[in-house]
Formats: sequence, structure tokens, C-alpha cells
Amino acid sequence: MVPKVALVKTKGNVVEAYQRALKMIGGKDFVNAPNVTIKVGLYDKRNTNYPTVQIVKAVADSFAKSKRVLIVESDNHNGKALERLQEWKEVFSDRVTPFSLSDDPHTREVTVCGEKIRFSSSLFKPNFFVSLHVLRKGKAGCIFKNLLGLIPDTRKERFHDNLGVALIEMAEALGWIDLAVIDGTYIYGSEWKEGLPLKREQRDLLIVGRDPVAVETVGSTLAEEDPLAIPALSIAQKRKLGETDINRIEILGENINNLV
Repeated sequence: MVPKVALVKTKGNVVEAYQRALKMIGGKDFVNAPNVTIKVGLYDKRNTNYPTVQIVKAVADSFAKSKRVLIVESDNHNGKALERLQEWKEVFSDRVTPFSLSDDPHTREVTVCGEKIRFSSSLFKPNFFVSLHVLRKGKAGCIFKNLLGLIPDTRKERFHDNLGVALIEMAEALGWIDLAVIDGTYIYGSEWKEGLPLKREQRDLLIVGRDPVAVETVGSTLAEEDPLAIPALSIAQKRKLGETDINRIEILGENINNLV
């Protein structure tokens, strides 16, 4: 089956744009999931390359009938998860709540690159899992790189030498990513320095789909990167876990050729 990826411009109305993207990919089939876990990507708020409040709210609010929506992160060298998640405090309510993956007493053992790790139970099925990150240049990618933050301890860098395999094995351990969302409000540069804002260019785009490999492929193409230079996509292609050929992805909405 050819994967569908929605590529839409927000045009100043993020909620309308996100709803349009969901309709394109058949979102009515999953927005009633009873429990939802949204993994946002925020390593260091000083770098500024994390999803906007508007995008996170649009995604969380789209699950209007869900009993529980968790916005999750883990502790890292730049602080506790719950402290960093306060960047989205405007989104939180009795139903939509921040959650630390490092503090969950209910865990399940998974194996990543031969190492046994205990992941938060909030990440597994039947919970509906969303990976939400930003559009950026460079070989790290976004949707799968976001999964490095599932590791509950702060020594995440130990997987950098085998990053592609580690990220794909994390996704497989969860039962895969159910929805991938790239916040393309800005496209961020690849020159990363600890504690400094990344260069960025406003693009006002959203990339949304059920096949995270296809979504990442569209994102990397927009960032003018070779999809197969991204470690996770290279491993996904070898394991036949998703579509990495941009010509075999049905891109709905904007014409990608007009945006590259």
C-alpha cells in the first residue's frame, strides 16, 4: 500500500491546517483512541528547536474523546522532564497532562542494541503513540531521533555510535509509531551548539502521516537531505519497515516540488 503523507501550509491557522491534514490521511480512524501518548522533542530549550505551543495543542486537542493524553519527555543533562515540559503549560488540562518517562514506576523491559532497558508503560499498546518534532537539516532526522528521549536515564549518548539501529529497535519495541507529526513552522539549521539558539527559517508547514518512515522521508527531502543518509531511515529501508523512496509516497496537499 502506498503511504499517504499530508503536507500542508498553516497559513496562520494551525488548528485548521492540522485538521485538514488529518482528514487527508484518514484521521477519523484513530482520533478516538482512549489513551494517547505524545512524545515531544525538547533536549534543551535554549536551542529553541522544539514544537510550538500551537502545534502541540492542535495535536492534543484533536484527540477530543480520549480519556487521557500524556505529553511526555525524559530527564536529560539539561534538566528534569517535568521542568522542560513546562514550555507547553498552556496546553495542559485535567485531561492533557505532562508526564515524566523517567519517573514511571510501571515499566516494561525492552532490548535495544543488546541492552535491556525498562521503558515507561505509557509508551506501549494499547496506548496510541505520537512522535512530534520539528523540521531540521542535518543527518540526525527528527521523528525517529525523537525516540532517543524514551530512554529514562540521562546517559542517552551511549547509543550514538549505533543510532539508526537503536532508534528502529525502540520503535519496534513499542509496536511502532502510530502517528508522526513534523512541525515545520520553522526549518532549523544543522549547526548545533550546546545552549545556543539554532538558525531557523520560517516555513509554516505541517507534515503528518501514519507511516513514520514516509513522514521522515518527506521531511528530509524538504530539508534537502538524502533520506538514506539519516541512520534510522537507512536501517528502516534495510528491514523493509516503511517507504524511503519519495516517488512512492502519496503526498497530499502542497506540491513538494514547489517547496524544495
